[in-house]
This record gives sequence, structure tokens and C-alpha cells, in this order.
Amino acid sequence: MTVATAPVERTDIRRREAALYERLRSLPSLIVAYSGGVDSAYLAWAAHHVLGPRALAITADSESYPERHRAMALSIAARFGLPHEVIRTHEMDRPAYRANGPDRCYHCKHELYSVLADVARARGFAAVADGNNADDRGDYRPGRKAAREFGVVSPLDEAGLTKADIRELSHEAGLECWDEPASACLSSRIPYFSEVTDTKLRQIEQAETAVRALGFRVVRVRHHGDLARLELAREEMPRALDPEIADAITSALRGLGFRFITVDLKGYRTGSLNEGLTLKPVS
Repeated sequence: MTVATAPVERTDIRRREAALYERLRSLPSLIVAYSGGVDSAYLAWAAHHVLGPRALAITADSESYPERHRAMALSIAARFGLPHEVIRTHEMDRPAYRANGPDRCYHCKHELYSVLADVARARGFAAVADGNNADDRGDYRPGRKAAREFGVVSPLDEAGLTKADIRELSHEAGLECWDEPASACLSSRIPYFSEVTDTKLRQIEQAETAVRALGFRVVRVRHHGDLARLELAREEMPRALDPEIADAITSALRGLGFRFITVDLKGYRTGSLNEGLTLKPVS
């Protein structure tokens, strides 16, 4: 699957790119919360481009962070010479996080930003930045509350850069993640109020790895106890129903402990576990 993006007006994108660079130049130094996804990767690249060694990309490693994201973050940092460190976060030690209410992301981000804020204070960095972009405005993102509490800045959003902008600029920069499908932490595959456990997270990660190994690019395995609900890109769904591929998926996921494997006929969509909840956007 190739990620579809709307055409970006060249003058507008250059104006927004310039606004980003101006914002970064206004910061004496910066820590970028860097997951390896396209938004944070582009921000880390741009911060290094503008600030050089005064920009530090930090990746938070935890049970909910997929190994493939870790590998991509390390690869990009090494290829472009980004100052980069990996730290350990402990959101799983927080009962409110494990309880998996609709505010789970708040507790995760609170853990992340508390650790990054400590690093910034100890080492004299002026600010901590996240990868939120202009398209994230108005979405349900409880992690934004934690960002506000810790004074985290969002340079991509402040510059008005959209997801399409960031993909195009990342492509120009040579970032291999430029067309990576959007992805969230592994805990986002577990329905609200079902406890987040290390066993579930490992099941999810191994299941998605197995399905991806069969040639699927956009994969979410939603964990409903002994039932795995697969969300795939609509254009990839017919392959999943091919008897040979279906048998391979079934065998792989049953081997991981799932009894029932289903394909969601609506296909992949972000925030599908929010469906049925009354949620207010967090700006």
C-alpha cells in the first residue's frame, strides 16, 4: 500500500517549512520525543538541521513500544547522524495506565514527559518537543493534557504543518519512514477497561509481525481476549480471504494463543476502539 496524500501547494508548504525552521531557531536547545514515526522523525531531522548538537532525539523504550519502531528509530538516527538516546519509561508501573480507561494515553505521556523533563533540567535543555501536527487538532488525544502540564512544545503544529506536508518534506529529506502507515502504541489495540498486561502486548506484537510477514502492510490486531480482530487496509483485505493466506494467518495466531480470528469488514481506521464512546477533543 502506498500512503495517499493530497497534492501540497508548493508555496504554502515552503512557507510552513520556513515557519518551522524559524520556531526551531528560537529555541536555544531542544529534546525531541522521538518514536521513529514520520512526524517525530521529521521533527528530529529538522531540529538537527537547524540546531545541530543542541538538539537531542530521545526514544522511550517500554513494553508498549513495538520493536519495529525501535529498529526504525535507530536506523534513521544512525543514517542521519542525529544525536540520539534511548531511555526506559515505566508506564506499566502505573495502575491507572494498566486499568486502560479512555485516558490511558494521558498516563503514558505523563510518564514520558516527566522523564524527559528530568533529563532536560539535568542537562540544561531549554525545551521538550513532541511530534503533534496541525491535523491532530480537535482529535481525541488525552496525551495533549500531559504535554500542556509539562510545557511541551509542538513545533510542527505551531508551523501549521499537516500530515501531508510532513510526508512530502520527509520524502525530500530522504527519511525512509516518509510513507509509513500511521501507528500507535501496542496498548491501543486493547479495548478500554480491559487490563493492559505484558502478555497481551507480546501477543499483539507477535501477531502483527506474523501477519506483516505474509505481505500485509497495514495491520492492527485488536485483542478481545481469545479473539483477534484484524484490521487491514481495504485494498489488502481480499488477500486475507484467500484460503491459503487465511489458513496461514489462522495457524500463526492460534499458535500465539488466540482461539478465534476475524477480519473487520470496515478495514483499518484510526481510533476504532473509540467507537461507541462519547469523547471530547483534547487540544
